[in-house]
Amino acid sequence: MKFDYGKTSLEFSLDPNWNATIIHPIKQVVIENPKNVIKNWINNPIGTPPLKEIVDQRKKLNQICIVVSDATRPVPSNIILEALIAELNEYGIKDNQIGVLIATGLHRTTYDYELERIIGTDLLNRIKYINHNARDNDSLIYLGDTEDGVPIYINKYYYESDLKILTGYVEPHFFFGFSGGRKSIVPGISGALTIQANHSVENIDSPYSRFGIYENNPMAKNSTEIARLSGVDFVINVCINEEHRITQVAAGDLEEVHKKLVDYQLNYIFKEIDNPYDIVICGNGGYPLDLNLYQAVKSMGIGEIAVKEGGTIISVNECIDGIGVGHDKFKDLLFSKKKPEDIYRKALSKEITMIDIWEIQILTRIMMKAEVYVISTINRDGLGNIGLKYAESIEAAIRMSLSKHGPNARILILPNGPQIIPILKEK
Repeated sequence: MKFDYGKTSLEFSLDPNWNATIIHPIKQVVIENPKNVIKNWINNPIGTPPLKEIVDQRKKLNQICIVVSDATRPVPSNIILEALIAELNEYGIKDNQIGVLIATGLHRTTYDYELERIIGTDLLNRIKYINHNARDNDSLIYLGDTEDGVPIYINKYYYESDLKILTGYVEPHFFFGFSGGRKSIVPGISGALTIQANHSVENIDSPYSRFGIYENNPMAKNSTEIARLSGVDFVINVCINEEHRITQVAAGDLEEVHKKLVDYQLNYIFKEIDNPYDIVICGNGGYPLDLNLYQAVKSMGIGEIAVKEGGTIISVNECIDGIGVGHDKFKDLLFSKKKPEDIYRKALSKEITMIDIWEIQILTRIMMKAEVYVISTINRDGLGNIGLKYAESIEAAIRMSLSKHGPNARILILPNGPQIIPILKEK
């Protein structure tokens, strides 16, 4: 069978004697002409006037900022941009008034070859683009603190723009509940201090900081507050299927757009399971979400939901960028020879501090519940020494797992990343 992996897929043989359950995503209807649908939403939004009305009401429109997701996200931003900028051009807005801001958060900067996928060949030659840099204080502006004391540092180009538009996609997220909407602001175009405070060890430790939870999620609440304080004039978000094709569109108000698409996700993406499994095989759904081991932790979080205590998670992600460019401290901890329990405890007590502590915090939490095999392009020595296990293939990892759990062990296979999220049925 095929497992989403890199830009194509990874094939493996499923022994008929294995006690395996495969869950594929529910088939979603693809929008065949997404640009037309996006334009229709721009003219008939929810919670705001049509974009043309907003433009006409502005006395000054020298600088328009459109925020797009970075290279680690599979959203077809180029399609959204083509429809949106065509509309803006029709309103009399010239290309030189428009800037595309790439919401990198604390991720690495965008490589040249990735820009074409994000912005599109035609627009890349016409529109200015800016890579957000969360560590560059000169490119940030301080807006005060939130009610719970989070310092608000936002990209200056965005904040000083005369029209602010967010784009992106909504899908389940392993600690934010759902991506999209306010997440384009925090962490997307925020300063490092803001991101660190939002993604604090306390917030990550909250039982509400999990896949599919956003109403009581402390990070989502804080991010929404900061987005409102930063100013958001218009939002265009989409949902995509396992082939990264657009299935839903919504545009207009920040929160109303997000709620509409979250409600859709709740109906299509979550699948109840009766009991946890001995072995869960999961991934990030291929490129670009499986670019590196740092991002692969998200897929392990899917496995964490469905695996039993002491079970096995088999993480299948290409990791063509290795552990992850720019995540040196994460790498240092992977090679620290510490036990996951020690790293987790020291993260919570703040004996260990780093700019993106949350990823190692979540990884070690998962490793405390289950052993984790990694199927990737990373060799055995590249996985560090805190307990991540190497296997050369999915079949090899299954066989080693069966030697631990027995030949009748229950195996759950999730070949399409966060397009399907297992949820334990309440008893």
